[in-house]
Amino acid sequence: MKKIKTIRYIAFLRGINVSGQKKILMKDLKNLFEQLGFNGVTTYIQSGNVVFLSDEKDVSKLIILIEKEILKQYNIEVSVIIKKIEELIEVLEGNPFKAETGNSPDKIYFSLLSEFPSEENISKIEKLDYKPDIFKIIGKVVYVFCPDGYGRTKLNNNFFESKLKVKATTRNLKTLSEMINLSNSFSQ
Repeated sequence: MKKIKTIRYIAFLRGINVSGQKKILMKDLKNLFEQLGFNGVTTYIQSGNVVFLSDEKDVSKLIILIEKEILKQYNIEVSVIIKKIEELIEVLEGNPFKAETGNSPDKIYFSLLSEFPSEENISKIEKLDYKPDIFKIIGKVVYVFCPDGYGRTKLNNNFFESKLKVKATTRNLKTLSEMINLSNSFSQ
C-alpha cells in the first residue's frame, strides 16, 4: 500500500472570540484538532487560525468534520475555511495592492471565500464606490485595501458575505504571513 504524503493545511474559523462571542480557548481548539486525529496542530492568536497536518485530500470532508465537532463540543456554529499552504502563498503573491501599499499589514485584508461567488453578485458590488477603501475579487479571495484601517471600512466580512452570498472569513496581511511561517516550520 502506497503511503499518502501528509498535507499541510491552515484552517480559519469565522467569528470566534470576537466581542465575547463564540468563545473557544486556543488550547481547547488545539486539543479538538488533535482529538480529530490531526498532527502538528498549532494555533495563532485568538481568532481561530489553526495549522495542521492530515492525509485527507478532500477539503470539504475536513470542513464538515471540524464544523460538526465544534458544534458538538461547544454548541456553536462556526464556518471553517481551509487552505493548503500553497494556496495561501498564491493568495499573498496575488495581492493586487502590494505596490501601492508597501504591504502595510494594518491596511491590507483578505476575505477568504468558501466558494466562487457568482458573476452576477460580483458585478453588482464592483459598481459600488467606497473610497478611500478599495477591493478586488480574484477567485475565492477578496483583497481589501483600507487606508484608514479595517475598523472604519464598510468593506468588512459581513458586507462581502451578504453581497456575494457566500461564507467568508477575513484576516490581515500579518496573520496570513504568520500562518505561512508556522506551516513552513513543519518538516515533510
